Amino acid sequence: MTYEPAPGRYENDALYRRCGRSGVRLPVIALGLWHNFGGHDSFDNARATLLRAFDLGVTHFDLANNYGPPEGSAEETLGRVLRQDLARHRDELIISTKAGYLMWPGPYGEWGSRKSLLASLDQSLRRMGLEYVDIFYSHRFDPDTPLEETMGALAQAVRSGRALYAGLSNYGPEQTIEAVRLLREMGAPCLVHQPRYSMLDRKPEQGLLKVLQELGIGAAVFSPLAKGLLTNRYFGGIPADSRAGHDPRFLKPADVTDAVLARTRRLDEIARGRGQTLAQLALAWVLRNPVVTSALIGASRPSQVEDCVAAAARLEISAEELGRIEAVLGGEP
Repeated sequence: MTYEPAPGRYENDALYRRCGRSGVRLPVIALGLWHNFGGHDSFDNARATLLRAFDLGVTHFDLANNYGPPEGSAEETLGRVLRQDLARHRDELIISTKAGYLMWPGPYGEWGSRKSLLASLDQSLRRMGLEYVDIFYSHRFDPDTPLEETMGALAQAVRSGRALYAGLSNYGPEQTIEAVRLLREMGAPCLVHQPRYSMLDRKPEQGLLKVLQELGIGAAVFSPLAKGLLTNRYFGGIPADSRAGHDPRFLKPADVTDAVLARTRRLDEIARGRGQTLAQLALAWVLRNPVVTSALIGASRPSQVEDCVAAAARLEISAEELGRIEAVLGGEP
C-alpha cells in the first residue's frame, strides 16, 4: 500500500527552531535510531514509527554508523523505508549520521582519522542508499589524532558533497572551541553539537551550553529522557520490553534505584499538575534553553513519538515550576 504523508504535517510552525545562527530549522523533537531500528527488531514496527514521526512533522532522523544491532543495520532499516516510502520526500528530511565509535575490526574501524571517518561515511551512504547526508558528525573526540585531521575529514565530506553540514558529538567545551575554529577556517562551519543532556545528566551546563551560545551553534541533545528513566515506564517495576528489561548494555536494572524513582515520581507530580506526562515535562525542561534546538528521542512504538511530539504544545515552564523541579533535582529524594 502506497504511503501518503499527512497533509497537515507542517501546520505547527512552533515545532521548528533555527539551529544556532544557521539557516536551518530543525524540529524540536527529532527521532534517533540508536535502539529499536536494528536488524534484530521488527521492521514493520520501525517503519510505522518512522512514518508516524514524519506525519507529525518530525523531519530529522538521527543515526550513527554502529547503530543496530548488528552494527549498521539501523541505517539499512532507514534506507529500506526511504526506498519504500519516503524517496520522493528526501528534500523534506534532515538525515544525520556519525562515525567515531567501533564499527569494524582493525586500526581504521573507529576514532577520528581521515581514513576512518571518510570510509565510514561512504559505507553509511551505501547502507542508506543516499548520495549525501545532511549532517555528518565526529561522534567523539580522538585524543590520539590531530584535531586538524579529524576536522579536515569533516570538511572534505562537506566539500565533496557527501554531507551538507558538519557536526560534533561528545566534545568538551575547549575541544568544541578549537574544532569550530578549524571548521570555519576550512570553509565547513559546524552546524550543531550533540551532547547527552537531561534532568538527570546536566554536564553540558558546566560550560558547553555557554560555549555553543557564544559560537552560534545549536544543540541537538540525546538521551533527554535518561534512557527511559524520565518516563513512567518503571513506576510499577521493570517491564520485560523496556530498555532495562531486555537491553542492559545501556541501562541496567540496578540503575533503576529507589532513589531515582523517588525523584521521578515527584517530577511526575509536577508534570501532571501541568497536564503533561513526565516525558513531556522532561523534554520541555531541556528545550527551555534557547541554545537547545532539538531533543533527540528514542521510541519503541509510534505512540511514544506521539507523546513526545505533544510536548511541543507546552514548552514554557514558569519560574515557580522551575524552582520546584530544581528542588527535586538538587535535594535529597
